[in-house]
Amino acid sequence: MAGLPRLFSLEGRTVILTGGAGLLGREYAFALAEAGAHVAVADLRGDAAERLAHEVTDAIGVTCVGIETDVTRKPSVQEMVQKTHALFGRVDVLVNNAAIDPTFDARSASKRISRFEDYPLDLWNESLAVNLTGMFLCAQAVAPLMLTAGRGVIVNVSSMYGLVGPDQRLYERSDAEPQGYKPVDYPVTKSAVLGLTRYLATYWAGKNIRVNALTPGGVFSDHHPEFVQRYSSRVPLGRMAERAEYIGALLFLVSDASSYMTGANLVVDGGWTAW
Repeated sequence: MAGLPRLFSLEGRTVILTGGAGLLGREYAFALAEAGAHVAVADLRGDAAERLAHEVTDAIGVTCVGIETDVTRKPSVQEMVQKTHALFGRVDVLVNNAAIDPTFDARSASKRISRFEDYPLDLWNESLAVNLTGMFLCAQAVAPLMLTAGRGVIVNVSSMYGLVGPDQRLYERSDAEPQGYKPVDYPVTKSAVLGLTRYLATYWAGKNIRVNALTPGGVFSDHHPEFVQRYSSRVPLGRMAERAEYIGALLFLVSDASSYMTGANLVVDGGWTAW
């Protein structure tokens, strides 16, 4: 048992975490640093990324850095990877966490806009650029460093809606007209993430670069009580996830604890997809 903690240790390693300033990104950043890793918090919101990196550094004592990054632009991604390598001398892990999760209240002003039949092409293209092309560009950018080092780990964050279709009934409200739907772009891009994961895992066969997917379920974040009730009634565990409940799965995937795992998808959804 004495060697067990070492399996999950990231001491001396460097992790690039995209979407690092987001809801789950924040949890991941603290957990990765606590496991010993230097974390490059990459986010489109550069100020937020830098603030989080300072918080993590002060709290954990492991140097982290925030880097403003637009994952849809190849020059921005390449610059982010170059800065990370220049600062820490290595890039061991990439966590492709950046994503647009479109909801009717955040991106669509009406039920009509979020309908598949009327969904705007520009919103579809925006999600493709962030959720899929962003992962493609980040994996391309870290690949030369990992190939030279002879090892590396990539974790692509998918979603339970990459496995099953969204239940649009969740968005009904008894006290109001339904305002919209879960738009088409999110589940389609999250399904594609799984295909990208399998492709990269097999493409780099024999190169000691492991590529896996993490598929989370819904996370509670001050949702409307009626939504929480509807959602929870569909989950075998009977509730939404708390923000910290994906930390263990992520640390497993990025550490040596999963050293014989590649091309796989770790589903942590409270049992949603088990029905």
